[in-house]
Amino acid sequence: MAANEYKVTGMTCGHCEMSVREEVGEIPGVTDIQVSAQTGRLVVTGSGDVDDASVLAAVEEAGYSAVRV
Repeated sequence: MAANEYKVTGMTCGHCEMSVREEVGEIPGVTDIQVSAQTGRLVVTGSGDVDDASVLAAVEEAGYSAVRV
């Protein structure tokens, strides 16, 4: 199990959280997603190493930008 934390900018509401959760949830191996629009925090847990580039691309696909913390 590996957990990676990211800082997401641009999220303002629950709908934003849902968009990010849906996109990141499509990445193979992701087992848990914690996302907060209030803090801009995204924690992605995977069964193995989850590729940073995949997570960042998924967040961008949802319409936001992120950086690994």
